This record gives sequence, structure tokens and C-alpha cells, in this order.
Amino acid sequence: MSKIAFIFPGQGAQYVGMGKDFYENVPVCRQVMDLAGEASGLDMKQICFEENEKINITEYTQIAMLSVSVAILKALEEKGITSCVNAGLSLGEYGALVASGVISMEDAFKLVRKRGIYMQEAVPTGGAMSAVLGTDAAVIEKICEQTEGIVSIANYNCPGQIVITGEEGAVARAAEALKEAGARRVMPLKVSGPFHSAMLKGAGEKLGGELAHVTIQKFTTPYVTNVTAEYVTKPDEVKDLLIRQVSSPVKWQQCVEKMIENGVDTFIEIGPGKTLTGFMKKINRNVTAMNIQTLEDLNQVVERFKAE
Repeated sequence: MSKIAFIFPGQGAQYVGMGKDFYENVPVCRQVMDLAGEASGLDMKQICFEENEKINITEYTQIAMLSVSVAILKALEEKGITSCVNAGLSLGEYGALVASGVISMEDAFKLVRKRGIYMQEAVPTGGAMSAVLGTDAAVIEKICEQTEGIVSIANYNCPGQIVITGEEGAVARAAEALKEAGARRVMPLKVSGPFHSAMLKGAGEKLGGELAHVTIQKFTTPYVTNVTAEYVTKPDEVKDLLIRQVSSPVKWQQCVEKMIENGVDTFIEIGPGKTLTGFMKKINRNVTAMNIQTLEDLNQVVERFKAE
């Protein structure tokens, strides 16, 4: 019997048309996305399904991504497939919390709408992020520490792929030092700010004000937090972790390794894109990884588990 983890992608995997087949063909998915629209005050169909610029702007991207991921989650749950643990990359952590029964869908949608706004507003002039390929984390950490200005690791995605974040000048200086140290490639990312850096601490504090009004429920399933890469089962830990997560590095590789260490052998990526499934191939090829972003994907996953 497979030991399954549900994993949820973060910002960057969005595309026009995401979730449309689910919305049009699965009643529960329509209900979820309509609820997201009501909770956020936005037209989710317009943002997700029609050509528009909003889909790539943080304050809209985050709620759009979450609405589609949770809609697909509910379609999967209707098929009787369940997980033993959940996790998500950055924004995806909110999908994991819904899957773990900790935050209601409505509260998650309201929080993520505010999170996107606060992160957009907090972005200072000159913030940047770059992906570093082919260099050990220890080398990158050391160079970031030695570089003048604010620069640090934003994401530990998988072996050979780490993202740095901070002030534009500091990120550029660190990039040059990393190339000299043997990095295979350092690629600037098309993002609107230095996410998961100390420069976003204010956004996390504002989010804390919103979290004060949210009821954190008992876990039905544990989740693994980006902040520490540890299992979380106590409701009273969740709010502080979500505040810290906005400006802390995303320890995604470590999260996956922790779940595998605890016996997970199957990962189902729920939501747009195949980013996390791609990372999985570099983290550990001995586990099964699959993604669900279309109805066809859902049917294939359900067929696979019918045999068990």
C-alpha cells in the first residue's frame, strides 16, 4: 500500500487556462473556485481562464494558484484518495494546510489574498532573485554571508538548484562571486521582488494581523513546514510558522527528504505545472512522483490507485 504525500506548487507555475477543465466538468471544483472569488472579491474565471496581465502579478497570482490547487484537491478527495502528510512550496503551503484540515477554505482564500497584497506592497525598489545551478548549498551560503548588502538563500529546491534573494546590487555581486566559485549558471528570475528575504519581514508581520482573526483547527493529517522542514501536528504552532515563512528560506528539498525518511513513497503534486515533480527526480529517483493539473491527469492517478 502506497504511503502518499500531497504536495502543492508555489507561485511561478501559473498559466492562462489552469483549472478550466475541472471548473467546467466537476461541480465541487466549480464550488471551490466560486468560493475563492467570493472570499477574495475577484473574478477567478477571468484571472485563471482568460488572457490577462493579472495572472502574473503577485497579489492575483497567489489566490488564483490556490483556488485551482484546492479545487483539484477536492476532486481528488471525492475519488477517495487520501494522504498521510501534506506539504507545499511557499504559497503551496496554504493548499497543504487546507488538505490537513487546519484552515478552512474560506479563511485560506482570504489569507492568501492578503498575503499576495502585502508581499506586493512590501517589495522595495531594487529587490531581485536569481537561480543558482550546479553549486553546493554550503558554498552559496558562505558567499551570501560574505557579500556586501542583503542577500540570502530563498529556496533550497533540489540538489543543484538553489535560489538567492535580496537587494538587486547584492544579488548581482553574489552572482558574480558564485560564477567565479564554479557555479554552472546563475539566472536572474522574472519576479516582482526579493521574496523569502529579510526585506519581506514587514509583510509577514502584516499577515500576522490577519492570522489573529483565523481559527486554526485540529490536524486531520500533519504537514511539513518550509521554515524548519519538520512535521507539524500542533495547531498553536501554525500561525507563527506562516508569519516566519514569508521572509524565511523555503527548505523544500529538506521537506521532501523528511517525508521520505518517514516512509512516504508516493508524491502527488496537486495544482498547475510540474515543477515539484521535476524537483523530485533530482531529490530522490526511488520514489514515485506524479502531478495532477488536468482532468486526464486525475483519471490516470485514480486508475493507478484502484489496483491497490
